[in-house]
Amino acid sequence: MLRLKVYYGHIRNHKELCEQLGIDKALPRAAREEAIILAAYEKWGEDCANHFHGMFAFVIENEDGSLFLCRDHFGTVPLYYYETADGRLLAATTIRELMEGEGFEKSLNLKMLQIYLTMTYTTGDETFFTGVRKLLPGRFMTYKNGKKEITRYWRPQFAPDENKSLEEWANEINSTLSAVMTEVKSEDEYVESFLSGGVDSSYVLAVSDATACNSCGYDDSRLDESGLARQTADILGRKFNRCLITPEEYFSAVPYVMYNMEQPLGDASAVAFAIGCRATAEHTDICYSGEGADEFFGGYNMYRNADRYGENLHDFYVGNTNIMKEEEKRRLLKKYFDNFEPIDLVRDIYKENEGLDPLSKMTDVDIQVWLEGDIYLNVNKMSRAAGLEVRMPLTDRRIFDIAARIPSRYKVNDEQNKVALRTAAAKVLPEDIAFRKKLGFVVPIRMWMADERYNSDVRAKLSSDFAAEFFNLDEVNAIFEEYIGGNSDNWRKIYVIYTFLVWYEEYFIKR
Repeated sequence: MLRLKVYYGHIRNHKELCEQLGIDKALPRAAREEAIILAAYEKWGEDCANHFHGMFAFVIENEDGSLFLCRDHFGTVPLYYYETADGRLLAATTIRELMEGEGFEKSLNLKMLQIYLTMTYTTGDETFFTGVRKLLPGRFMTYKNGKKEITRYWRPQFAPDENKSLEEWANEINSTLSAVMTEVKSEDEYVESFLSGGVDSSYVLAVSDATACNSCGYDDSRLDESGLARQTADILGRKFNRCLITPEEYFSAVPYVMYNMEQPLGDASAVAFAIGCRATAEHTDICYSGEGADEFFGGYNMYRNADRYGENLHDFYVGNTNIMKEEEKRRLLKKYFDNFEPIDLVRDIYKENEGLDPLSKMTDVDIQVWLEGDIYLNVNKMSRAAGLEVRMPLTDRRIFDIAARIPSRYKVNDEQNKVALRTAAAKVLPEDIAFRKKLGFVVPIRMWMADERYNSDVRAKLSSDFAAEFFNLDEVNAIFEEYIGGNSDNWRKIYVIYTFLVWYEEYFIKR
């Protein structure tokens, strides 16, 4: 008899699947989704995931004791596994669950620090825990008699179609997102929406039936998008909730974030998002968010330089962040591993997308690396820690299928990014919102870390005994003092070191 050992997710097309598989639609959600996964595996075998839309990671135990592990197409839900010394496989959607398993031995995978200092997250299938691996997106794995086999069942593929106009692409985006929105919630579920000042979350809110939205803000008006978000909410007639984040609250939340993230993440917006999740969870269990659109449709300003980068991309572009070069890490680190550089972890992606235009190559890397390693990890970990479920309507294969066919000239041009998506959004939003300049989820950490009122923990960590185990402290503190002295460009380097040290203290000193 098949058994679903591990599962976290939300199957969007459950109504269609219930009909195909003969499952009672009236079942409670948990029972319904378990029945869908097991019945789909019985019917379609290892191809079952290609019949699902949504977010998911699961492990099925077969009658003979063998295991089938599967992770969704984009990696919105993590799936970790660990082979014990006696040949058993532990698997879970959180690392802490693995740690509780019999035979787990905790030790630091030091070489990942070298990747982290450049990327601010981990990429590839290794983690900061020796022996703990991620099943990468779009893969399934079989495990039997101590032997594992990993198969890739899906990957992003781009095939630009020059036969449609911008307006036709916009119509297809809008009609498809409208159809997806009918699946992302059930009739009996109450859902709110996250809202920033940008087009992605505004578009999702506009096409949803969410009656309330949630935004984070700061006292610094230069970096506070919540005023723009409130304007959007008022235009759409939705209740607006604002969470004010203070520097004191931000720094006090960093240990909470690093513990629940389970691996260090040097994305400063993650802490703000965690605080926002906790505030939102006070009045809803489910919330929409707009992740995926930037990578699918060309949302980042750097994408407008794609043609200039041209054939040089495969020599340097490892994803959305690139904080430290190898020569700097050699100076900073007590232990530097030769022949282990971030670019090595994306070479296979460049082999896959050879022949594509530069923008498609950049977005392909970000979809496979940045989204999985940073964005989706953050959303999954921080929402679950708060007891909130985040659903991302724009992260959907049907949406990506459109993006994969849109020519790059309809994604970015000299004046604008996400051109096709913005044109679609303008069908349900005022043009000044749909075409508003991208601000990003900005956090005033650049100023806060230089402020003596707030940075005492940063200073303490950078001078700690355990920091000296990994770093040449004179080099680290030289960067810090240069930052304090006015070189604000150094803030990311300090922050990525600081978050690693906070995470290390949580997992290897306190526990």
